[in-house]
Amino acid sequence: MRVISGKKKGMRLLGTRDPHTRPTEDRIKESIFNSLFSIEEGSKVLDLFAGTGGMGIEFLSRGSDLVVFCDKSRLNINCIKENLNNTGFTGKAKIYQGDNERNLFNIKSDNIKFDYVFLDPPYDKVDLYYDSLDFIRENNLLNEDGIIIVESEQRLEFDGYDIIKIKEYGKKIIYFLGGE
Repeated sequence: MRVISGKKKGMRLLGTRDPHTRPTEDRIKESIFNSLFSIEEGSKVLDLFAGTGGMGIEFLSRGSDLVVFCDKSRLNINCIKENLNNTGFTGKAKIYQGDNERNLFNIKSDNIKFDYVFLDPPYDKVDLYYDSLDFIRENNLLNEDGIIIVESEQRLEFDGYDIIKIKEYGKKIIYFLGGE
């Protein structure tokens, strides 16, 4: 695992010891960012179910101002902190550790709106996709031109969002969503 592009291009990232975490593969990460073209300087990003923090760190390397990392696993949170420290991005990050619902309520109370959201829950927990997307929409956490990137191994339906693009990589499906 490494940073694909930007200020920290080529830098290796640590993996987590959490056996339930599966980081986004470098080739898929690169394709996602190629689809986004350039990342807005000063943008704000939400990395839900952040795992190692690789996606959020990629956004920071490409110019984002702030990434909010959320994960339930203490092992993953420690990995994210180490990766942020090693890349020098600690000052541009906020970290929430807890279950998804609690993390989203904390984000809402901080009054942050995001330009990008990366959503990659455990594939077998379909309700986490829909609960997260509903919460983001109902609480207006996405900026007007914001994009949500969803990684899944299943076909998903999205109410309240426009599908901008769908990309498939073997079993993995990446959805790019915008608000309606």
